Amino acid sequence: MEPTEILAAEAARGKPPEILRLIGDTPLLEITRLDTGPCQLFVKLENQNPTGSIKDRVALAMIEDAEREGRLTPGGTIIEATAGNTGLGLALIAGAKGYRIILVIPDKMSQEKISHVRALGAEVRIVRSDVTRGHPEYYQDYAARLAEEIPGAFYVNQFGNPANPLAHERSTGPEIWEQMRHDVDAVVVGVGSGGTITGLGRFFSRVRPRRGIEMILADPEGSILVNYIKTGNLGEAGSWAVEGIGEDFIPDIADLSKVTDAFSIPDAESFAVARELLRKEGILGGSSTGTLVAAALRYCRKQTRKKRVVTFICDTGNKYLSKMYNDFWMAEQGFAERQSYGDLRDLITHRHEEGHVVSVGPNDTLLTAYKRMRNADVSQVPVVDERGRALGILDESDLLVKVHSDASRFKDPVQSAMTDKLETLPPTAQISDVIGIFDRGRVAIVMDGAKFLGLITRTDLLSYLRLRMPK
Repeated sequence: MEPTEILAAEAARGKPPEILRLIGDTPLLEITRLDTGPCQLFVKLENQNPTGSIKDRVALAMIEDAEREGRLTPGGTIIEATAGNTGLGLALIAGAKGYRIILVIPDKMSQEKISHVRALGAEVRIVRSDVTRGHPEYYQDYAARLAEEIPGAFYVNQFGNPANPLAHERSTGPEIWEQMRHDVDAVVVGVGSGGTITGLGRFFSRVRPRRGIEMILADPEGSILVNYIKTGNLGEAGSWAVEGIGEDFIPDIADLSKVTDAFSIPDAESFAVARELLRKEGILGGSSTGTLVAAALRYCRKQTRKKRVVTFICDTGNKYLSKMYNDFWMAEQGFAERQSYGDLRDLITHRHEEGHVVSVGPNDTLLTAYKRMRNADVSQVPVVDERGRALGILDESDLLVKVHSDASRFKDPVQSAMTDKLETLPPTAQISDVIGIFDRGRVAIVMDGAKFLGLITRTDLLSYLRLRMPK
């Protein structure tokens, strides 16, 4: 399409929302309460973009480039394989411009991201995250296949789209250069599609070619990129929980030739640093932010002279409240240190003595019990009196039997519907005893004498066993 045709088509759809003008020009601030060694560490707040991530920049650039070249026309369908953030940016812009959009997302992505893109109007296809290129459910292959099957589809392909690094070369790089007053020694970047590290590398090598700015790679442990940088070999990819960065291949647009150092960061360190960043600096960043800041801190602390270092708050931590900012998820995944007892107490995810058990009292109403089950996304709650004694358990079946013929019974007390024949175990019991209770269709209640310690569900036991799986 000619530029005039694009403008006419946009005019027909109405003026795009003003929110698109807020993409880019994000703030940059200094980290002051973390140990940065002899260096100054600055972070660029890409979480301030409209959908909360750096990917808004490239989403806008890739769509506008496709429009200029006629690869995306009015009524077309945008298709992309994405870890979530690029999809959010694309969904925002697709909605603003009137396009249909289908996103192919690996199943390890946070529910917040998936809910967000759906709320923006995107259609979502969830595929497996444990497969590699060539498998029919590998997210990029799946997206490419969809684009071939749907008439008028445009496959964005951020991993091979030259407009991706160009967005950072033309916007992100110049912004950092001006905000840092032309005084930058190193930039710490991750690689998802490779656009950021490529675009910034091009820009900084152009503005300071003689005394170059160091490009530092931050990579999740399990990704192949650090090994490739240090040995030239691709190696075999592992798995990692951090979202949005790390790869099992070298993206087509990724130029890693300007990388001068690279750090492999374990998931546990990434999550711990992100949580520390929130506590000490008040910055709510996502999981990849934890990886970048962890690598930046490692780099800064090993320096012998002062350097001015920049990294990114890649996206907002609001997208990870159910994961790395959730204490129970952290414990279930083995990323949080908990007191170990060497008995059944180690299987209890929600410990009563720590105030983590969702419970009801015998005189609470069934409506109160129902609301607590829904808010906590659980199917049963223990009934505990004011002295901490477990009196019974109420599950969804008990509730349904009580109220199905008369909804007014939601006002009845919990003790009128609870099961008081409890299957209890002392902390010293064996896992085989827990399995026996499960076989009888019950939940295991752990008691230390008259003291209620917590419940063991099938999910709790599975999480416990998975963490002890040989690596």
